[in-house]
Amino acid sequence: HDFEQASVLADEVAVMDAGRIVQRGTADQLVSAPATAFVAELTGASVLRGIGTPAGDGLTTVRLEDGTVVVSAGSLAGPVAVIVRPWDVTLEPRGAAHASSARNHLDARVETITPLGGRARVALTLPEPLVAEVTTEAVDRLGLSPGAAVSAVWKATATRLTPLGSPEKKEDGTR
Repeated sequence: HDFEQASVLADEVAVMDAGRIVQRGTADQLVSAPATAFVAELTGASVLRGIGTPAGDGLTTVRLEDGTVVVSAGSLAGPVAVIVRPWDVTLEPRGAAHASSARNHLDARVETITPLGGRARVALTLPEPLVAEVTTEAVDRLGLSPGAAVSAVWKATATRLTPLGSPEKKEDGTR
């Protein structure tokens, strides 16, 4: 019911969705390789939905509902969930020159900022919610406040994809 509590108390976690176990493993396994969009959201990831098209060179381009394109390492076609962890997302002023090697740059607006010690969770408004976790120094340096225009930036290798819909059953009965 609360992934954070389960990850502290249990050696193994089983995630149920619609009355069925969809994934079982250590908390670290569920965070690093979620089997479904539901598991990804439960473990704290942002999930964007779109249509994946393999682009060669081990990459997939995903066209989101608003037409924005996201690039992910891996190859997956059809309806997909794009999974991004908050600590993999950095923020830049909108329109800034992109000096990094990151392939993903989405224009967004800051919705809320939640301080967490020396870090802050920044909820962003896109067609679907996206969260960035940055230092409080970055919040100050960028002048972030609700309504501020930013670019959310992350690498293709930090993006995970999973098919939308229910995963196939494995021989042990799990998904």
